[in-house]
Amino acid sequence: MPKISEKDDSRPVPILLASLPLVVMVLLLSVGYGLYRVRPQVLLVAAALFTGALAIAIGIKWPHLQEGIVSSIAKALPAILIMLCVGLLIAAWIAAGTVPMIIYYGLKLISPKYFLLTACLVCSLVSLATGTSWGTVGTLGVAFIGMAMAMDIPLGPAAGAIVAGAYFGDKLSPFSDVANLAPVAAGSNLFDHLRHTLWSALPAWAVGLLVYFLAGLKYGDRALRSSAMDLILATLRQHFTFHAVLLLPLVIVFYFAFTKKPVIPGMILSALVAAVLAVTMQGIPLTEVANALNSGFQPHTGVADVDRLLARGGLMSMMETQLIAFTAFCFGGIMQRSGFLDAILERVLRFTRSTWSVVATTVLATVVAALVTGSSYLAMIIPGELLAPVFIKRKLASKNLSRIIEECGAILVPLIPWSMAGVYISGTIGVPTLSYLPWAVMNYAAVAILLLFGFTGWTMAPRLREDETQAGS
Repeated sequence: MPKISEKDDSRPVPILLASLPLVVMVLLLSVGYGLYRVRPQVLLVAAALFTGALAIAIGIKWPHLQEGIVSSIAKALPAILIMLCVGLLIAAWIAAGTVPMIIYYGLKLISPKYFLLTACLVCSLVSLATGTSWGTVGTLGVAFIGMAMAMDIPLGPAAGAIVAGAYFGDKLSPFSDVANLAPVAAGSNLFDHLRHTLWSALPAWAVGLLVYFLAGLKYGDRALRSSAMDLILATLRQHFTFHAVLLLPLVIVFYFAFTKKPVIPGMILSALVAAVLAVTMQGIPLTEVANALNSGFQPHTGVADVDRLLARGGLMSMMETQLIAFTAFCFGGIMQRSGFLDAILERVLRFTRSTWSVVATTVLATVVAALVTGSSYLAMIIPGELLAPVFIKRKLASKNLSRIIEECGAILVPLIPWSMAGVYISGTIGVPTLSYLPWAVMNYAAVAILLLFGFTGWTMAPRLREDETQAGS
């Protein structure tokens, strides 16, 4: 792990000069991405270019800056390799029928009596299995909204339950892009991060379920069937063969994770087993399975909702997230080697003399990043890269940081009307962001729980080792 100070000389950088790259980056992202929807990778490259030019202007040599970029990216490589394996897993599990089977039986759990509770539960299960909140909202979310309209259930609560469930599964799924990116930004291990996030995610989810249970009682017993839901169920059953053996790829991954064995070999083994099941159980030609592992599974069920939900995975599906990570770490590497980050951290450390102040500062920085950028990725990467040395200095495990930036960044973004997630959700299900915001209880309850953890010190894990990208940190 690089030291906090890696500048060529010992001369301190004035705080106003050191803060200038951050100001430029915020302006680029808030205007370029927030207003004109320019891709964040390009904007981050522009921010890195400006920062590098500023560093050279004050006497820092380019080879030193390049070393900083390489060092910064190198820290993220173990997690990036895991992200590539995730792309393989998603495609293989869908082709094998593992994911379709989980979705099918998840939908069977729908209770006619408790619509809001069931909508959240089913969306949670499907999002956990697929690793996509957007896919869940765009398919099952639309179906649930249609049922809510048919039963005269208010759309605000219905949409809130759908969004909360979709994002609960998303943040805890090993297949999710945000769940993979948070430990990359913070320097922690994926499965350590997921286990640690359960401490805040489960109580927040439980609070939401209680709200949906109590609020849904007044809707009474109403018929809970729809042609859209029946079509999804029939299509899944028609195009996939279901059997208990399809759970074997899932068992392999969780065995390697919970026994703290090397994660990447376990994921590759799981993908290999799933590929064999896709050929033997689903009758998919081997060449199609191989192409799916690269470019993603391409279903041809003839039903648009099912095809949209299952068209996922593959190595190429992870490229967008990885490009954002690479460009962000280029910016961060220049900030470190130029001494700009040192000057900022020196000021930040004055306000982080206790666990409570570290947590409060991180929560605030992450929420501000989410509001300014409207991007789940950037809301995690920016505070993660900036505050990772603070957690090291205070001897707090990096999984504390990755938990905070995911809960307060990626999971809050869909509640921001001008964010891409907010625009997508409101446009897809036809419910304004501010209408479902109060009912997406899980999304904001976790923030309050994290602040409570920071104040009391509960679940704030100490730093155990130098390299926290290894399992068991």
